[in-house]
Amino acid sequence: MKRTTIFGRAFFITAIMAVMQISAVPANSAEEASSIARGGRLYDKWFAENKAAKPGDDHPAYPVKGGKYGKDASWRCKECHGWDYRGKDGAYAKGGHATGIPGITGAAGKDPKAIADMLRAKPHGYTEEQLSARDVSDLALFVSKGQVDMTKYIDGGKPKGDAGKGEAHFNTLCAGCHGVDGKKITTGPALGSVADNGYEMLHKLLNGQPAEAMPSLRTLDPQIAVDIVAHLQTLPKQ
Repeated sequence: MKRTTIFGRAFFITAIMAVMQISAVPANSAEEASSIARGGRLYDKWFAENKAAKPGDDHPAYPVKGGKYGKDASWRCKECHGWDYRGKDGAYAKGGHATGIPGITGAAGKDPKAIADMLRAKPHGYTEEQLSARDVSDLALFVSKGQVDMTKYIDGGKPKGDAGKGEAHFNTLCAGCHGVDGKKITTGPALGSVADNGYEMLHKLLNGQPAEAMPSLRTLDPQIAVDIVAHLQTLPKQ
């Protein structure tokens, strides 16, 4: 009986110490993933995510005046810096999206405050009406801490993933909304018809779709998202 009491007291003291150690960590110190994911959605299409007014003219720094991807599209971060974050050195080195503008990979790991200041200054020049203080903070967090090395997971638009594993992940995580064939949501294109760009698909799986209820897979092993991309490319296009 005495031995049991001593064990009980020791367990109680250990538990209290553990709770004290956990309580010593500020509540907001660890959870950045949701803000980073939101920053990824702002990188995709900020004026959809934050419901700001859609720009009507080309971004002042957009070099392809009157181009196919001008007007509001030219204000999207991905339009100059690419879905692979490598800008002129990546998938947007040539073709209709080519601008000659560098990517954002060099900013990975930099102070988010410095990145936020860059977003306000020229050549970016985003106003508070376009991106609020929270928007700028989340976008800067994404640039600093949210980029994945796309070259590790995607090769020429093709994912380095297992489509069989991806099917299981898709059917349990995504098919409830999209259907097992990727065609359940009729207000948008069939997933198979837009899945060829592996960089774009991986970005959206990790961060979600702007202004939609699509969950972010950012806190999971990135390979899960890569495997889902591989499966998406097997789905019917029509």
